[in-house]
Amino acid sequence: MKKILIILTLFLLMPVRADEKTSTTEPEAPLEELLFTWSRTFAEVMHLINQKHYKVSHFDQCMIKAMDNFLSTVDPHSNLLDPKTYKTMLEITSGEFFGIGVIIDNTRSSKDKFLTIVDTIPDGPADKAGMKQFDKIVEVEGALLEGMTTDEVTAKLKGERNTKVHIKVLREGHTELLSFDITRDVIKEQNSLCFYLEDQNIYYLSLSMFSDTSAKQLEQLLKKAKEKPYKGLILDLRNNSGGLLNSAIDIAGLFLDKESAVVITKDKHGTVTDEYKTSREPIASHTPLFIMINNFTASAAEILAGALKIHAEKASGKKNNQMVFLIGSNTFGKGSVQEVIPISNNCAVKITTSLYFLPNDTTVQGEGIAPDFDVERRTPPTDSQVWFTKNYGRENALPNYLKAKPDDAEAEKKKKEEEAKKNKKEHKTWTERAQTMLESDNQLRETINLCNLLDLGQHSCPGKIKTRNEALKFMKSVFVTGKTLKFVEVKI
Repeated sequence: MKKILIILTLFLLMPVRADEKTSTTEPEAPLEELLFTWSRTFAEVMHLINQKHYKVSHFDQCMIKAMDNFLSTVDPHSNLLDPKTYKTMLEITSGEFFGIGVIIDNTRSSKDKFLTIVDTIPDGPADKAGMKQFDKIVEVEGALLEGMTTDEVTAKLKGERNTKVHIKVLREGHTELLSFDITRDVIKEQNSLCFYLEDQNIYYLSLSMFSDTSAKQLEQLLKKAKEKPYKGLILDLRNNSGGLLNSAIDIAGLFLDKESAVVITKDKHGTVTDEYKTSREPIASHTPLFIMINNFTASAAEILAGALKIHAEKASGKKNNQMVFLIGSNTFGKGSVQEVIPISNNCAVKITTSLYFLPNDTTVQGEGIAPDFDVERRTPPTDSQVWFTKNYGRENALPNYLKAKPDDAEAEKKKKEEEAKKNKKEHKTWTERAQTMLESDNQLRETINLCNLLDLGQHSCPGKIKTRNEALKFMKSVFVTGKTLKFVEVKI
């Protein structure tokens, strides 16, 4: 505290010119002048707090909040990491962190009263405890989330292994808050899900994040798929918030020619600071690839989707004629690079230092990647809708309705027993539950339709569908989902 006061006193004792303004908001003022004048003002405020305030408590937290608010005002991804948060971040990067296993909504601001769970990690602590996708965390260990940064909330969710964290969530369809006591545990780095749709002859792979093993898992799938001809691969990047950029580059290398540019970074002067290219020979350069994206597809995930699409557009007439199509909704648009710089008091500053640019010299920052086929996700009916339909939306729900067949008491009893057994609450594995969710996933079904449509077009008109552009034109001519229909009145 004494050191802080000495520094503040030095600021206050600096000579002030008669013509100098103590504050300025003029846009033409040099940054150095703004830093000087506003630093003096900040020092004056701190001095008055110390001198006049009735009772100053938690002064260090006040300083941390002040600096963090300043950084978050510069841009939403820059912030101050306090000692606890910085330590947690270091543990995560070293693979030693313990948590509850959830993928969170990074669009949240500190003013929001809740934190949305985009998805749960397969067989992770939260998943096993019964937390669900789109649950909204409103309280952690008795502390309300309003006023907390997302990093602070994340730090509270993490902790020592085998320790419990108490969470309250708001769930759609429930009038009361739900409470969970979740035991922290090791969180697996890689989260993938793979299926072979046998009746469609299509492979499906979902990646919720990029880690060191992501490319290897996809490579193993592609090698296995080569055992017999198949229609295509669906790569589900929905809710993928990114992860390791190098992993995304390695995945791009499975489809693109060696030394293909994937992404570059540029600083504020437009100077290229880094360039990322593929470093291996492709193994699936002719595989029709359908990439599913949504508004939670961010950072490295949208860079991968965008780069593959751009190269496919340019591949017309070349040896590597990769077919890549994007299905879903516009991606998040996070194309900035943050650098974490350690500072004093065991803190660190996370600052945006550059932007990512795709091979066509466009950036995803603030714009995202647009899908080739716009397909919005339809949510399943709520419990109340299902109940209403069952009890009021059918003829057989009416009292004394006419039956086409005579009553069969034994068959009716057996039917009710089967329904009761079906509705019985049983704990299923994450894979089984994921399979159930995918069954009712309209975006996946539309993607399968597009894959089948491309296969049909290639076999029926092989000479007319050789490139991505030709395939896109063909599929869009018959695919009406997301398309504006033109109605012409016919008078009769």
